[in-house]
Amino acid sequence: MKYCRFELNKEAKYGLVESVAGQDVITRVLLTTPYQTDEELEDLPSKKINSLPFASAVLLAPVQPSKIVCVGRNYREHAAELGNEVPTEPLIFFKPPSSILAPGKNIRRPRASERVEHEGELGVIIGKTCHNLSDDVDVRPYILGYTCVNDVTARDLQNKDKQWTRAKGFDTFCPVGLVVVQELDPWAGVAVETRVNGELRQQGNTKDFIFALDVVIRYISRVMTLLPGDLIATGTPQGVGPIVAKDVVEVTVEGIGTLSNPVVNEAE
Repeated sequence: MKYCRFELNKEAKYGLVESVAGQDVITRVLLTTPYQTDEELEDLPSKKINSLPFASAVLLAPVQPSKIVCVGRNYREHAAELGNEVPTEPLIFFKPPSSILAPGKNIRRPRASERVEHEGELGVIIGKTCHNLSDDVDVRPYILGYTCVNDVTARDLQNKDKQWTRAKGFDTFCPVGLVVVQELDPWAGVAVETRVNGELRQQGNTKDFIFALDVVIRYISRVMTLLPGDLIATGTPQGVGPIVAKDVVEVTVEGIGTLSNPVVNEAE
């Protein structure tokens, strides 16, 4: 099962996305928020609509989290390319919810930065309240689904500030989408790629995580309570690089699809 968030009659709605005659179509509108219930997605109350081709829908970011928790340096090669040591425990940081950007919308390069970079990642959406999980607890029941994330970063400000809040927190610095997919297995390995103007920049696989997803979720839950709808960005593979105005950044996660966003300068 997979869902999206989209505009219908100028209102934001969550919709079920299904394959009809080989094409993705929005077939039903959910009458409740997907992550504010313990019910399975297919069991949520919904209303059938005239089938809307997914390709023609006006998409919104599929999550509205209370917080975005990111994992830094979760691939060895990425840590090395930035000259950093491999962490001995998960390195976590925040992006503000105000940084979220819908598919297709403009990433704005702020005037304060001279080097903005892409970081394609697998995103995880929490499905139910998650607090202080022990090592023997299966994390899968706490996961609603998976999506694509671009952890856009002002690299020069990250290096200057020696902490990451400003560099990671600008408006538009967290593109998310297109859809949320339930049937995915990051433990078995899911390919993550980033392209800029069609050129492959990043290529990784979740089986190469330094800290597997269950380790990450348990670790975060022992620091803070994860709430339904919260978003975890699981780390980026090697190949991060600069993006400039008129670029188009595409983050592709196997089994989910491609999140595409153009880049503009802040004044545009």
